[in-house]
Amino acid sequence: MEGDLQRTLGRNLRRYRKQQGLSQEAFADLVGVHRTYMGGIERGERNLTLKSVEAIAAVIKIDPLELLRE
Repeated sequence: MEGDLQRTLGRNLRRYRKQQGLSQEAFADLVGVHRTYMGGIERGERNLTLKSVEAIAAVIKIDPLELLRE
């Protein structure tokens, strides 16, 4: 149970990135983070703040709640 939301967020971001045909590095550049940090997010290893989730969602023009839905 612990960390499930982080993993869901990571899976959703990875799915979005792949749908857009972006490499992890290109996606990280778009969002404004380092490639290795984005990798940690996608693997569910990073505990993002709500502010960070909102910022990423704004950049990719998605409702932040969509990133958190299973």
